[in-house]
Amino acid sequence: MSVAGTTGGAVQVAGLEFGHHLGLPQALSALPLSPLTPGYAHLQATQRAAGLRHIGDLFGPGQGLRVLDGVFVPLGVRGRRRVDHALLADLGRGTTPTATLANALAELHRHDPQTLRRVLLYQLIELLQDHPRGHHPDTARSFGIHAEETAGLAAAARVRPVLDKGQRAAAESLADAWAEHRLRRVRKLLERLPPTGHDPSLTTLRATLSRRLGHADAALDAAGAAERAGDTEAATEEYLRTLRLAADDRKALFSLVRIHRPRHHGQAEQLRCELRSDAAELTWDAAEPDVTWRILRLRRTGRGSTEVREVRQLPPGAGGGCGTQDRAIPLGSTVRYVALPVREGRVDGVPLVARELRVTPEVSDLALTDGRARIDGTWRTPPGATEVTVEHTGPDGPAGPLACGNGRFAAAGLPPGPHRFRVVCHYRTPEGQTVASPGITATRTVHRWPEPVRTLTATAEGEAIRFAWTGVHEEGDGGGDGGTDVRLVCWPGEAPAPGSELATAELPGALPWPRHHDGGPVLCPPPGTHAEVAAVAVLGERAVAGPAVTVEAPVAVTGLSARRQADGQVQVVLDWPEGTGLLTVSWTESGGRTGQRAVAAHQYRRQGLRLPVGRGGVRVRAVPAPRTSGSVVALPSAAETVLPPDTSVAYRLVPAPRRMLRRGKPLIRVTLSAPDDSPESPPDLSPDLSPGSSSGLPPGSSAEESPLRPPEDLPEFVCVARSGTLRPRGPADGTTVFRIAGAELLELRTVEHELDSAPCPVPYTLRGFLLGAHATSVRLEEPSPATLVVR
Repeated sequence: MSVAGTTGGAVQVAGLEFGHHLGLPQALSALPLSPLTPGYAHLQATQRAAGLRHIGDLFGPGQGLRVLDGVFVPLGVRGRRRVDHALLADLGRGTTPTATLANALAELHRHDPQTLRRVLLYQLIELLQDHPRGHHPDTARSFGIHAEETAGLAAAARVRPVLDKGQRAAAESLADAWAEHRLRRVRKLLERLPPTGHDPSLTTLRATLSRRLGHADAALDAAGAAERAGDTEAATEEYLRTLRLAADDRKALFSLVRIHRPRHHGQAEQLRCELRSDAAELTWDAAEPDVTWRILRLRRTGRGSTEVREVRQLPPGAGGGCGTQDRAIPLGSTVRYVALPVREGRVDGVPLVARELRVTPEVSDLALTDGRARIDGTWRTPPGATEVTVEHTGPDGPAGPLACGNGRFAAAGLPPGPHRFRVVCHYRTPEGQTVASPGITATRTVHRWPEPVRTLTATAEGEAIRFAWTGVHEEGDGGGDGGTDVRLVCWPGEAPAPGSELATAELPGALPWPRHHDGGPVLCPPPGTHAEVAAVAVLGERAVAGPAVTVEAPVAVTGLSARRQADGQVQVVLDWPEGTGLLTVSWTESGGRTGQRAVAAHQYRRQGLRLPVGRGGVRVRAVPAPRTSGSVVALPSAAETVLPPDTSVAYRLVPAPRRMLRRGKPLIRVTLSAPDDSPESPPDLSPDLSPGSSSGLPPGSSAEESPLRPPEDLPEFVCVARSGTLRPRGPADGTTVFRIAGAELLELRTVEHELDSAPCPVPYTLRGFLLGAHATSVRLEEPSPATLVVR
């Protein structure tokens, strides 16, 4: 650096230019008020990520950094090295934050070698001005500055105007606005900076700006004149020339929008805009692939002004269709989108202008569902809507607003006919005003629905079940009130809740059970049925689910029989009905004593069934038990069998009595033993199971025809003798001694027969047998074989 001395010679002394020796403030020059570096905000972010106070810290710690006559770093003991592109490239090797910063500085140095010193001086002066002891040289030394330059740098911090927060922001964004040709913005930023200070670069910038703004204003005036003359093509060229000079000239932009906006709805739109729930979607046809598209959004504010925002810039593509989205849409506002073709940072062509768009998204997925005197509506509310209202118009005209919330409404008590609903979204503009959307309209018709079945009852009538219901005026499977039918169905899966609205086409078929002979809703469920029967009211294509009852029709018991065992119990044998888990077995003895037992299937198969009854006659009944508690059971006829009393015939040989002169004749005494009581037929033992008529008796007989007493047709008793001491094996194995008819034995109970003569040579052995149809039903009690030998 050089500065004019008092003797007129040039003095080369470090730091004199900053006046700390001469003490002349007017001697200070070239102090940067702005870094004038495009992308300075990104450079600062990279510097902070590296943890550096200023970019000079990149070259290492210490107090050897020089900045007054250029940027130098220490080299050896007394040497120094200028910071150039080679040094920055060497520091930029690697992937660390400091390497990233070094590469960014190397790129700036390649474009302008003076940028590095300007940025460094700007940062150091800002640091010193912010420091409480920034005027002291020791503070500059703490920032790594060489001792010979600390005083000069401290003097520079004292002389250069101090910038406040707003002025710093203007100074640091100045280069970006200039690079983007936003001359109007540059002028506003320069007006914020202090007029004092000596920054030649800013002085040059102001002069260039003034010249370019003059050209832009001239083009703007020419465009206005051409437009007033009706020459829109010439006006367009001049407005484009204005935007090429000053890209942020609002008057030129608005004029181009006014000239090239769509005039009527039938005109083809070059820039198409469609409003989504959370964004505005833009599409257009791009004929030139090397054009960058700058998308602007013009918003009409509540104060009558127009706000311009840049949505984004789309880099050159491959041609064909282009498109983008604006996800920061100002809700409630009226906007217009403009697509500017840009080449080399300047507008290069007529803009594409979209129609005005009111940013009030409507609800989506609006769906209406009709029911019984009711219509339900659902939708998806767009983000940002402050409120959604629903207006209802019925067959008789407007019905007023409906209450709604959480994306749904329910209109009840509606008369049949068409109903129209208008769903409107409300938004709050950036200025705080409330704006409503045009609304979306949908129509739904309320149809007549059947009156639901309120209650359903079922009553067992033998093997049939009678159904009855309330709610539909006319009972039965046929017509109800106003053409309503009641259909009895079994749901294949889970039954819908009573009152559920259904489509008739979705219903299962009516119960296929045969109808009872007396007509009416009396059905005969097939054996093995276990079903939930529901009543559904049907009217045309619509149906309403009703209540249900559980119905059972167990399989009848077959093959029931009973026989007495040696221990006095009765063994019961039957064919277990398929699908039955539990049987109820009851019995009535001749003395009137009754009993009942529940028998499970697994228990019967494993242990059989024995009943503790006496010697008297007994009637045994078996009927299936219900599978479900509370179900209505259509019981089949109860299986029944009658076991006569325990009748036995005993005989024994009575030796001949001794008399005075001779021996008497031996005799055979035959005795019939049987209980004397024979009660009338017992009452029904299980009225709750409603058993039917007997199925274990012979056809044409009944319980009254089978008294619980010994059978009148008793078997015949035959006594046979065989020579020797071996017993006869059967009635034909010996000589018949005598016979006693069953009727005689039943009448006399005890019969004695004297042996007049020996039927065969002595010794011989006697044995009795029972013959006839009922021989197996009477027990024969035989004495010891030794007592039957006659010698």
